[in-house]
Amino acid sequence: MADATTGSDAVLRLKPGREKSLRHRHPWVFSGAVEAVQGDPAPGGTVALVAADGTLLARAAYSPSSQIRARVWSFDPRIAIDADFFRQRIARAVAARAAMLDDRNSGCRLVHAESDGLPGVIADRYGDVVVVQLSSAGAERWRDAIVDALAAVPGVRCVFERSDADVRALEGLEPRIGVARGDLPAPVAFLEDGLAYRADVVAGQKTGFYLDQRDNRRALRSFAAGREMLNVFCYTGGFTLAALAGGAARVTSLDSSGAALAEARENIAANPALDGTRAEWLEADAFATLRKFRDAARSFDLIVVDPPKFAPTAAHAERAARAYKDVNLWALKLLRPGGLLATFSCSHGIDAEFFRKIVAGAALDAGADAAVIGRFGPSADHPVALAFPEGDYLKGLLIRKAT
Repeated sequence: MADATTGSDAVLRLKPGREKSLRHRHPWVFSGAVEAVQGDPAPGGTVALVAADGTLLARAAYSPSSQIRARVWSFDPRIAIDADFFRQRIARAVAARAAMLDDRNSGCRLVHAESDGLPGVIADRYGDVVVVQLSSAGAERWRDAIVDALAAVPGVRCVFERSDADVRALEGLEPRIGVARGDLPAPVAFLEDGLAYRADVVAGQKTGFYLDQRDNRRALRSFAAGREMLNVFCYTGGFTLAALAGGAARVTSLDSSGAALAEARENIAANPALDGTRAEWLEADAFATLRKFRDAARSFDLIVVDPPKFAPTAAHAERAARAYKDVNLWALKLLRPGGLLATFSCSHGIDAEFFRKIVAGAALDAGADAAVIGRFGPSADHPVALAFPEGDYLKGLLIRKAT
């Protein structure tokens, strides 16, 4: 078996012509591109990626259970894949986010997987807690080195592991949740633009909060003044708090999770400068409630639609498109003339242009004359490597309904 501490002599030899994506620095090698495996690499072990003509291309993590048979650690095959490699990569990623953390902001994504050269590794910081999510065989193989490097980040008192994403099963890995280093405080709290939030790192969505919407919450805060807002799929109230801080007249927030709404109320309580009487919380199905609002002739000046991942892959796109169209159709019906709709998709299986077409179809069916006046994406702590378009998952539109 290959020794992960010293590298590996195991080789994945590619079929003729299948090295093109690697030469373009795309970090994945699919099973169909592999001609042969030489040696006996363990799951997560380091392998050399070699073109059919014998050219050494990269060093990668081997995953025999996944259709993604190898994920590149380094396109420089001279670099050793060892504990120091992970210390350096994580230090580089942390340094790139240093300017995003200050006395008003203590929440940030520290490591964003492939786009930081660490496939299968996600790390989010909430104050003095880092939540790590390992989703690939290679990340699992180097778990201790990764956790140690995160624990060494200045100001971190706890590293908590949330390696429970469904994709681990495709890698032949069992889920794992728990404290990896240090002691977990209660609650886990952090600041975003001066607002206090809590993150349910043990059982919440993703790693406990949607950090990728940071810039979009800031944008919404800037145009919420005086508006009556509806926040659909509100989760723990991130957009709600931002709107109230921006002077929204009233915010109705809707989610099917009672636990998420309970945490949203705690978030409001943690910000005494916000007027909690202007917030209404509804535990209900979004689609049914939007129809009920329409029947009751309710309307709003500002609507946020931030649903869960309807299409995790392209195979789910058709069904997801119907759901996205339905929720946006009802939102546009509820939007007052001159009102604004901020609508999002975090589905990998729905690209930005397809999403725009879905929303355009919803506007047509709703009889709404509407225009795109802005576009949303993830904040800078969620970079998208130019050679890895698969990392570009969050997209959004700001729609204005004609008066």
